Amino acid sequence: MSAADAALLTTPLNALHLELGARMVPFAGYSMPVQYPAGLMAEHLHTRQAAGLFDVSHMGQLRLVGSDAAAAFESLIPVDVIDLPVGKQRYGLLLNDEGGIIDDLMFIKQGEGDIFVIVNGACKAGDIAHIQARIGQRCEVVPMPDHALLALQGPQAVAALSRLAPGIEQLVFMTGGRYEIAGCDAFVTRSGYTGEDGFEISVPASQAEALARALLAQPEVKPIGLGARNSLRLEAGLCLYGNDIDTSTTPPEAGLNWAIQKVRRTGGARAGGFPGAAKVLAQIDDPATLARKRVGLTALERVPVREHTPLQSAEGEALGEVTSGLLGPSVNQPIAMAYVPPALAAIGTRVQAIVRGKPVPMQVCAMPFVAPRYYRG
Repeated sequence: MSAADAALLTTPLNALHLELGARMVPFAGYSMPVQYPAGLMAEHLHTRQAAGLFDVSHMGQLRLVGSDAAAAFESLIPVDVIDLPVGKQRYGLLLNDEGGIIDDLMFIKQGEGDIFVIVNGACKAGDIAHIQARIGQRCEVVPMPDHALLALQGPQAVAALSRLAPGIEQLVFMTGGRYEIAGCDAFVTRSGYTGEDGFEISVPASQAEALARALLAQPEVKPIGLGARNSLRLEAGLCLYGNDIDTSTTPPEAGLNWAIQKVRRTGGARAGGFPGAAKVLAQIDDPATLARKRVGLTALERVPVREHTPLQSAEGEALGEVTSGLLGPSVNQPIAMAYVPPALAAIGTRVQAIVRGKPVPMQVCAMPFVAPRYYRG
């Protein structure tokens, strides 16, 4: 083991991953399972057809507590927090003062004055410091390093989980609550990042292995690694922080206007009031001001086009690079995401990727690449 490996953190499920034969890789400062013996393709397809269990305990979990928590958090993100009912979840974007995306996150109102937030693993230390510095005097910022996070995803996830927690099938997409699952005290949301129906389960670290074993004992469930998590989220047209969005991109450039409710937009009751609001709202109000847009791409030849592959217009003009790309297991063709000038963002527009010095023709297509199957009741 190298010194670098020795410095990696491990999740509460580390011993279980090794027992299951996982290939471990460094990710966001943790040793994480990239795949199990079945392999990425089988894991991806199993999640689309049945149910896959993911360890996402590297993610950051925190609570914002206090009577002013909702208003305080709303001052940091361009999202409606104040009007969110208890038990409802939203996708949010932490922005810097230029409107660039510091991180994307999920949050749910657990109770009045109690907001549970999940942030990306690689960003969590910076996110918590940012939140503490900006609103720590208005509410209590409570990191939860003693909690693990599991994601159970796929069309049969509800069958597997409701066997262990009867009644959980009544949750609908983007809602959550507290449940006892196989003797474990869990906070569950019906959400995830695969485009499939499923659940994310926050549980004390001490109970994580017992919960994972109880879930893996269900006939529908198999363990799934980060490799398939990446291919599933790309087919679902979902951004990966650090690849498809970062501090150099604004929500309108990234096609994330849907995450900004009317109440926070120009003319809304609580318009603006978040970092970078002037720039972000100007871009929403006048899309002609956008210099680039995130688009989906499919390759017209069977050549996988990976992240950082240079992208050119059909005429050979440099357009930047692919931000995410791979051979989509469910769609059985190479898919990618990239930023292009608005003039090249129309569906059907041809561009080319330069793979090992050779142009691969691609065309702009609608996203998601695979239709989502969220359960809305």
